[in-house]
Amino acid sequence: MRSFLVTGGAGFIGSNFVDQLIAKGDRVVVLDAMTYAGHKENLEPAWTKIKFAQGDISDTSLVSKLLKENQITHVVNFAAESHVDRSITDAGSFVRTNVMGVFSLLQASLDYWNNLTAQAKESFRFLHVSTDEVFGTLGDEGKFSETTPYAPNSPYSASKAGGDHLVRAWFHTYKLPTLTTNCSNNYGPRQFPEKLIPHMINCALSEKPLPVYGNGRNVRDWIHVEDHCAGIMSAIEKGKPGEAYCFGGNAERRNIDVVKAICAALDERKPRSNGKSYEELITYVEDRKGHDWRYAIDDSRAERELGFRRKYQSFEEGLRATVSWYLENRVWMNAVLAKPKS
Repeated sequence: MRSFLVTGGAGFIGSNFVDQLIAKGDRVVVLDAMTYAGHKENLEPAWTKIKFAQGDISDTSLVSKLLKENQITHVVNFAAESHVDRSITDAGSFVRTNVMGVFSLLQASLDYWNNLTAQAKESFRFLHVSTDEVFGTLGDEGKFSETTPYAPNSPYSASKAGGDHLVRAWFHTYKLPTLTTNCSNNYGPRQFPEKLIPHMINCALSEKPLPVYGNGRNVRDWIHVEDHCAGIMSAIEKGKPGEAYCFGGNAERRNIDVVKAICAALDERKPRSNGKSYEELITYVEDRKGHDWRYAIDDSRAERELGFRRKYQSFEEGLRATVSWYLENRVWMNAVLAKPKS
């Protein structure tokens, strides 16, 4: 039976991945520092079926204890500081978690792995979840792939790139069987409301301005969180140690078009009392510092080698389902927004 240590498992993507593990019948241990973005509410569907530990991935002794006591066969690292705006004003916390935290997690995993039997060593995997932002920015054409050189432009993406490089080095130097995945922008249930889609939903429902950076023409590729988690699972089960795999949504959209699509979905599901469209609330604000122009991912290698397939072929379909989830879970939204942002 597989036994997973999922770090950052009380966050947005991590908790959705935990759901998929539980559905497969795997044993799951969640380690989460429970910062502002981690919530036990995210784990409610699986709470009675997992083991939970509150702590930091930099706590090597705690990680070592969890690995040994639970005979972990797979480590999946979602733990990260991930909001670009926050990284601009507080780069230090991003370096501590995304670089030094990954280093500590790798060290504890390597020490544990070195003491496993030959058979257990062969099946063990350490998967590190990263982002397409480590590749920098694209012009109007082309896509990122596994061969794209790293060129991070924000403190967030630079810190993620640092962690990625450490993971690669621990494979090549120590032979720890690692995998890295790089994904495009995620969306779906339980995303913390500082990110674009839930933030716009919350602002709209609160009758507040919908702040769009610059002219709103920056382009992102969107992948539903369920599809991303399925991709991670395919990398764990079929990926080659030492390799990296990219996962995208094949759904490039300008930011302004995403916001307008959110407004249209809300107009349909929860019309405003004044009868006007939520688009009336759109406001353009000063652009983010170093704002990357466009991201897009070519995940043909994952499709070819891992059998990766997306459940959500239509972004608009996935977005409508996401808007419906937030409308039906306002209690969740209010709970996470009430949590101190520290």
